[in-house]
Amino acid sequence: MAHEILAATNAVVTLDVAIPGIVWPWLVTVNMWAKSIGTGVILMLFMLLRMYPEQAGKLRMHTAIVAFVFINIFLLFTLADLHQPLRMWHIFVYSHWTSAITVGAWMATVFLGLLTLLIFFAYNKSYATYDKVLLWTTILAIPVTLYTAGLMAQCTARELWQMPTESAQMILAALLSGSAFMILMGGNKLNEEAKNTLGVVLGLSALMAFIIYMAEYIFGPMKAEEIAAVVEYIKDDGPYTVMFWLGQWIAYLLPMLFILLSRASKSEIILKFAAILALVGLAIVKHVWLIIPQLLPMS
Repeated sequence: MAHEILAATNAVVTLDVAIPGIVWPWLVTVNMWAKSIGTGVILMLFMLLRMYPEQAGKLRMHTAIVAFVFINIFLLFTLADLHQPLRMWHIFVYSHWTSAITVGAWMATVFLGLLTLLIFFAYNKSYATYDKVLLWTTILAIPVTLYTAGLMAQCTARELWQMPTESAQMILAALLSGSAFMILMGGNKLNEEAKNTLGVVLGLSALMAFIIYMAEYIFGPMKAEEIAAVVEYIKDDGPYTVMFWLGQWIAYLLPMLFILLSRASKSEIILKFAAILALVGLAIVKHVWLIIPQLLPMS
């Protein structure tokens, strides 16, 4: 008994605030959106350097800076969403390795360190070393972008968030936003063939993400009553119906259409418009899918 009392007196209080109705608000939407761009541009640079090395080489510094900025935005909004941000150091000092938050925090920190090295090597024009570091940065970008899927899957009371589908959506979001941003950033540095390749990645990512969302929308309610109740928020006259379908059209359907039009007309302007729509729509889609499971009462 004495041992139990002593242990209790040494407990560290990490969350002593009232639980709001929506635990993860729009701050987490920005968190996921920025992380997708930060990891996605690295994945796309790795691909382009192997397919179009001379052109993609001109984007080494630009890509590293963009990734660095958006990963910092991701970390900033993660910190802002914490109910006790001044205690975030506990994650590193008292690491709990069964928590997706701990694993994600360490991975994101190492990832940010690698991005700093990429900027340094690009500035010093040490391109051989840059490419070696880029390989490890690209490998780490995959679990970093998957981190939020693991965090959502640990919320076992939210039936809609399942690890297999959320993992696929996180990877597709990175590919979609990364290719879209590279299309906008490429400018005169990439030729038409390279931009068409990015357009294909963008279009296929949009198609696969849309198919998964529609599968969840149509067949999810057959699996569990909880999913059926959540999906009601985006069906018929549900409060998020308009936002859900607006996001699907802006993020996926219209970009696919405009990519086809850009290839037929060889118009770079239409391709850039598709990229802008994809980036804007992705934020809307992510926000709806984040909020609606939290609207369902747990009792």
